[in-house]
Amino acid sequence: MAYTTIKKPSDYFNTKLYTGNSSINHAITGVGFQPDWLWIKTRDSATDNHNLFDVVRGASKGIQSNSSNAEYTSSSVLESFDTDGFTLGDNGQVNGSGESLVAWNWLAGGTGASNTDGSITSTVSANTTSGFSIVSYTGNATDGATVGHGLGAVPDMLIGKDLSDASAWGIWHKDLTNAGYKLSFNQNAESDDTALFGGSSRTAPTSSVFTLGSGGGLNGSNANIVYAFTSIKGYSKFGKYIGNGNADGTFIYTGFKPAFLITKKFNASGDSWNLLDATRNPNNAVDKRITPDTSDAEATTTQYDFLSNGFKVRASTGSVNTSGGSYIYMAFAEEPLVGDNPATAR
Repeated sequence: MAYTTIKKPSDYFNTKLYTGNSSINHAITGVGFQPDWLWIKTRDSATDNHNLFDVVRGASKGIQSNSSNAEYTSSSVLESFDTDGFTLGDNGQVNGSGESLVAWNWLAGGTGASNTDGSITSTVSANTTSGFSIVSYTGNATDGATVGHGLGAVPDMLIGKDLSDASAWGIWHKDLTNAGYKLSFNQNAESDDTALFGGSSRTAPTSSVFTLGSGGGLNGSNANIVYAFTSIKGYSKFGKYIGNGNADGTFIYTGFKPAFLITKKFNASGDSWNLLDATRNPNNAVDKRITPDTSDAEATTTQYDFLSNGFKVRASTGSVNTSGGSYIYMAFAEEPLVGDNPATAR
């Protein structure tokens, strides 16, 4: 099969581990590029939030996946995005003294440019090579409004937040029931919500725009942010699997060795999201779980194996493998299966 033009996935996505020191101007280097989207979590604290930043909004603007709170502004959390990483302030949420932290970094397209593909003008930072864009816009409370995303391909997943209100996150994935269904980080199961993505017509995203309902969640008269993704062969994959309730679980083919994986059961309530990566888990089993919907510390519980061409479920727990359960996933590559730098078995 043909392999991706992305020969080195870490040029577009990378995980960085670091130790906090509670000092201003704490530079974290070794990312390999200037991150355009940055997601940080303290591994050993159950009180520190997930903090998410992007270059379109600016380094001082943060939002939290485990909270519906509006965007906050602080120069003591993230000071800057740098050419090989980022610089932190002295805030304990991202730089507590002696604490172990993890930062996930994505490359988009810089600070962004105006996009007029939709009925709402957006500011878009897009990387069509890696299938990722950051989309900023102000809503107009109109059902059926459209927003340009800049991917040049149909999105497989959209993650959005109203920045001005304490509104729940809105998450759309191509494998939910239909274009009118959504998830949230603080929501147990999918729900039909045409006030969010899709609008009353339940219109699926196209290669240029996504459609909104009239609800305040992502289309009130407020500022909003959406992170848009499309699968890139050998680099990223967005799909679903069905659980079998057995520790010898389902194998999911991605075409690459995963570096990063998020999963969520979406057809029933009661289970958190799961976030795992190959940097915290250099060997199988992949068992260092972080939950994007809570502030919980990293927990050790066997969930998956990362293989050269995908991942395999290694637990029978409900959060990853209820018999008949439906699970969505988003995965990014450590190494492609074929090409100049082929994946090796773990």
